[in-house]
Amino acid sequence: MMDQTKFILNQKPLNLRLTRSHECAYIKNRAEQRLAADISDAPYIHDQLAESGFRRVENWVYRPVCVNCNACVPIRVNTQKYVFSKSAKRILSKNASLSVTSDDTKADDEAFELFKTYLNSRHNDGQMATMSYSDFHAMIHNSPIDTFMIKYRDQNKNLIACMLMDNQRDGLSAVYSFFNPNCEKQSLGTFLILDAIRMTETLSKKWLYLGYLVQNSPKMTYKSRFKPYQLFVDGKWQDDVINDEID
Repeated sequence: MMDQTKFILNQKPLNLRLTRSHECAYIKNRAEQRLAADISDAPYIHDQLAESGFRRVENWVYRPVCVNCNACVPIRVNTQKYVFSKSAKRILSKNASLSVTSDDTKADDEAFELFKTYLNSRHNDGQMATMSYSDFHAMIHNSPIDTFMIKYRDQNKNLIACMLMDNQRDGLSAVYSFFNPNCEKQSLGTFLILDAIRMTETLSKKWLYLGYLVQNSPKMTYKSRFKPYQLFVDGKWQDDVINDEID
């Protein structure tokens, strides 16, 4: 008990900072502000913060604290109760021939080119559109916790999708995913989430964290199609039922 008490007292307090207000990436004419903390020296606190609605980017965790707006709601999928619909099974079947590796986590030129192609097609007006290779490398490698990247290749060994994941005590967190936008028939965006659900369940973990559901943003509402899920509202995770089907 003495050793445990000493350990607790020796932990440094987390220094939370309020970021400057800037244009929201998801809702027009809105300003975004975040509560953020550097956890480089306190990686042990990450999971607790993630379970309280925070997200990680590099060595930082953050949570939106926007004035007069609460559109960003943390969402997590219950993978142990998830039932794959006929539509979901068709998407998994379309991509059954892809080879999957999680041991090659390098932020190499091939992955960066795919990343830029994806951003130019889907998010060329977002904050990430101007990211350099150095920025990309930091996004992949600058993590104080257990983080890995999954790479998906087609039968010609071409890299067509990547998914960056955090391994948490109660689940996995999909930090960021990107894919070849020219492979529309394969529904890669939906496939990556479905595969992450399978992976989380295989690891005997319950939750797949999908970041924030932004109900007024067409770019982010797709997350509500993966049910059952919970939303972090009023300081606690709550079940939500929206009966949308996966397209």
